[in-house]
Amino acid sequence: MSKDASDVLVVGGGIIGLVTAWRAAQRGLRVRVVDPRPGGGAAQVAAGMLAAVTELHHGEQTLLGLNLESARRYPSFVGELEEASGQTVDYRACGTLAVALDADDRAHLRELHTLQQRSGLESVWLTGRECRRLEPMLAAGVRGGLRVDGDHQVDPRRLAAALVTACERAGVELRRGWAERLKVVGDRAAGAVLADGMTLAAGQVVLAGGSLSGRLAGVPDEVRPPVRPVKGQVLRLTVPPAYAPFLSRTVRAVVRGSQVYLVPRAGGELVVGATSEELGWDTTVTAGGVYELLRDAHELVPGITELPLTETRAGLRPCSPDNAPLLGPTALDGLSLATGHHRNGVLLTPVTGDVLAEVLVSGELPPEARDFSPSRFSPPQGPVQSSVRLEQPA
Repeated sequence: MSKDASDVLVVGGGIIGLVTAWRAAQRGLRVRVVDPRPGGGAAQVAAGMLAAVTELHHGEQTLLGLNLESARRYPSFVGELEEASGQTVDYRACGTLAVALDADDRAHLRELHTLQQRSGLESVWLTGRECRRLEPMLAAGVRGGLRVDGDHQVDPRRLAAALVTACERAGVELRRGWAERLKVVGDRAAGAVLADGMTLAAGQVVLAGGSLSGRLAGVPDEVRPPVRPVKGQVLRLTVPPAYAPFLSRTVRAVVRGSQVYLVPRAGGELVVGATSEELGWDTTVTAGGVYELLRDAHELVPGITELPLTETRAGLRPCSPDNAPLLGPTALDGLSLATGHHRNGVLLTPVTGDVLAEVLVSGELPPEARDFSPSRFSPPQGPVQSSVRLEQPA
């Protein structure tokens, strides 16, 4: 390995790439991150719900274990990150209230409650009146709800900014630019070629490019992550002091079959989201998307129409075929993945950093992540083919 080579090159500087870099640097590795805008990506659009319980879906009990483990690590992770960066990430252990607005929604929520109980999770069924006692701004038509005290929240933008600072202070080199092609030497990942032609050599490479992870040239088809983009539109409103307190916790509901959530932040910001649209790489904010979010939020909390609308954004969630992340080594020696987190990227930040750091130091995937190895999408095969074709431009 050349003198200028790093031990680890992380391709992608969103929160997943940054936490991987930070944790690896803490383990004594020389780390580079390549990204045109470190701290950007899906975190700039995400609401930051740490919702292991209320985000539970049928068929995702295996993912639930990883989500709960990461949620358990969050308080100590936040304390360490805030100390390392000198910045707050606005972690709030305020809980979540999931409510129903009609009989169908109530039946859906009852099913979710049954699934939660069967999975050993803590949630409390409330009447509509009890819901409104907790959150007086809720609509009079709320039919019932679930109080989940263990589902918390964090500000993803602050989280990303703190991770950038923590990385810099830990000696991580942030190289601002596009990684255009994976560099493969022999049968091993050995770095990346940037858009400007520069080659960054490394002993190991972590592909953490979010929804773009499957588009890096030079990655053999056998190990290319099956990640697709899922569009989400999000609104941000401001709660004037005269309206405070507007909501004391995250409130979410299913309205006519569509999910909507309202996440109150310290300082008066209210985040409303999020659509889920299979539209490829489109990140256009649409009138229809904004209308649907405001319409559903208004049914849930009528007073929302009095608040100033300060921002509309659309982003892309990185989604795998089973909605779970791809974590750890691939069949190509030297290449690991940290991608495919879908709607749980912020929640899974602590455990992803710990898992990837262990992989990079020891080569072993920790027990909590073994169900999420990239190999679950690859049939048994021999060594990855020679890299001759990989060195050709895409």
